[in-house]
Amino acid sequence: MCGIVGYVGPQDAAPILLEGLGRLEYRGYDSAGLAVATKSGLKVRKVSGRVADLAADLPARFKGAPGIGHTRWATHGEPTPENAHPHTDAAGRIAVVHNGIIENADELRAKLAADGVEFASQTDTEAVAHLVAAAFQAGAVDLEQAVRQALRQVVGAYGLAVMDAEHPDRIVVARNGSPVLLGVGEKEMFVASDVAALIGYTRQVVYLDDGELATVTPTGYRTFTLDDRAVAKSPSTIDWDVVGAEIGDHAHYLIKEIQEQSRTIERALKGRIDERFDTAHLGGLNLTVREAREIRRVKILGCGSACYAGDLGAQLIEDLARVPASAEPASEFRYRNPVVEPDTLYVAVSQSGETIDTLAAVQELQRKGGRVIGIVNVVGSTIARQVDGGIYLHAGPEMSVAATKSFTSTVTAFALLALHLGRIRDLSPEQGRRIIAGLNALPEQIAQVLEQSDAIAEVAREIAGSNSVLFVGRRRGWPVAREGAQKLKEVSYVHAEAYPSAELKHGPLALVSPELPTVAIVPDDNLLDKNTSTLSEIKARKGPVIALAHRELPSDLADRTLVMPKNEPELDPILMSVPLQLLAYHAAVALGRDVDKPRNLAKSVTVE
Repeated sequence: MCGIVGYVGPQDAAPILLEGLGRLEYRGYDSAGLAVATKSGLKVRKVSGRVADLAADLPARFKGAPGIGHTRWATHGEPTPENAHPHTDAAGRIAVVHNGIIENADELRAKLAADGVEFASQTDTEAVAHLVAAAFQAGAVDLEQAVRQALRQVVGAYGLAVMDAEHPDRIVVARNGSPVLLGVGEKEMFVASDVAALIGYTRQVVYLDDGELATVTPTGYRTFTLDDRAVAKSPSTIDWDVVGAEIGDHAHYLIKEIQEQSRTIERALKGRIDERFDTAHLGGLNLTVREAREIRRVKILGCGSACYAGDLGAQLIEDLARVPASAEPASEFRYRNPVVEPDTLYVAVSQSGETIDTLAAVQELQRKGGRVIGIVNVVGSTIARQVDGGIYLHAGPEMSVAATKSFTSTVTAFALLALHLGRIRDLSPEQGRRIIAGLNALPEQIAQVLEQSDAIAEVAREIAGSNSVLFVGRRRGWPVAREGAQKLKEVSYVHAEAYPSAELKHGPLALVSPELPTVAIVPDDNLLDKNTSTLSEIKARKGPVIALAHRELPSDLADRTLVMPKNEPELDPILMSVPLQLLAYHAAVALGRDVDKPRNLAKSVTVE
């Protein structure tokens, strides 16, 4: 949520800021703005709407540097130009952009108002600009000192960047619970909340940790703490490329990323299959064989699609490693008082590596002595650096808000983890070879699923006019149904619910009617008879049925069958997820939705 970009150097800042903000549009936002330093002071431009609207609104002479830009996802006040960032003090000397939430904003605003400050917005962020200005009035000698004095009064989460018209050679940034990083260029520097903003400008980045600040100038950077202790930080190299973040000739990022899944699964597997011992090689776990054998339980934490992937991961771990495993929404886990067991392995799942609820759960576990590994896509992200070890997905940038390639890559990573743990225990070499053969077959089978896109689009157009859609599945099909329902509602806005097939008789069957389509996950496994019995119950009540199956089902069980290639039972959910992504995509297109940026949603959820 929200995006920050900053630039200091010899070039005009505005074009660089606009390009960076454009690369952050996938995060979700409702307004945008820029501030640049000129010889006559700061220039600020803000709009409610898209980055393209901001670019169109800029005057021809909006030139200068340094500059900061922001895309806002509303938390305090409606998405209006007044509430958009950057925010300034009354004199227009200080400009601030901010991600996160200042929890004591009401108290700060009341105190500042009592001192005569008049606010121009409803936001929590504006208070920071006035606090920095007040610090100068109280005797702060430079921008670093003024920002430190201001932040000592702030309670809450923030990633922020601050400019001062009277110090136009620098930007000061700070982090506490919301990501901020520095980009190191040649006689120029960048700041951002996400590495995606820097693609094409630099591959050298410096990640700030909570409680750290930095000053960037054209010649370099200095990192320090709130009490002005120096912190040594070295740049890391990012491996994302411009091509991976470009839409190319695709209509939307979402369909591009769906179609990339054969390659992303290959990357997730690359270098991790050990055919000599019929196992998976996962050196990043930082677990010895002895430590892995001592694990008695696995607990998986994630939010949204990451949690559904965790449900599938838990079943893989139980099936292959015979270790009790379960998944739970990190947003719920963080608010209870969990029992943290020394022989439990905790797994945090996050595409962005910045999901605030998941990060808070990780930190709580580590405070209580828990061992936590991560399954993360973004190298160098906060969760990736916080955990004790883990698995990178290497799926490349996922620009659409809806998770697709990151979901299937996550489940693939869980299959590797389950294989690794299983072979350390009692999984036989023969069973290990079976799973490896299934994993190696996935890329080609996903390509076969993608060839059915036109047929799936026809089904999608049929259900797009429905008020609601029911998704059902048993065992491994149940998390697939949940993920399918989420995809449909988040990108098409068609209401969708998912239920375990066996639960229909316990209430939801009352909803079945000719107006309610059901999407059923019907793999050809040992529960096939149970699943076809469920379809009979739905058809007996005249409910339309669309089945995902490994064979064509008779018309008295399904109105339409989408026949999928068959893999091993443990891996079939990966393949079954892909047609549901296509179903959601084509339904959204048929309804004219903003496919890549669904309303009210954000890619990286960094606020509660």
